[in-house]
Amino acid sequence: MQYVSRNGPGKSKEMNRITRTDLEHMIEEYLIGRNAERNRKIVKRRLIDGIGFEPLAEEFGMSVRQVKNIVYNAEMQIFGRMP
Repeated sequence: MQYVSRNGPGKSKEMNRITRTDLEHMIEEYLIGRNAERNRKIVKRRLIDGIGFEPLAEEFGMSVRQVKNIVYNAEMQIFGRMP
């Protein structure tokens, strides 16, 4: 399984090379700090499992906006390190 970009055509070529295992490793390695474990779970559910923002918000007892912010910030941390 390969990750497919949800961020448009500009990044999809690079991200198509990332396997599920690689993405899981990057999530574990790069997401640190306060609430890191919760954020890792959210990001994995979104990027790997493809769960939508609204179901994630319900699952984690958060607002949709909070979940979107977590995912956006995680994507910047993870994919910002790619060449």
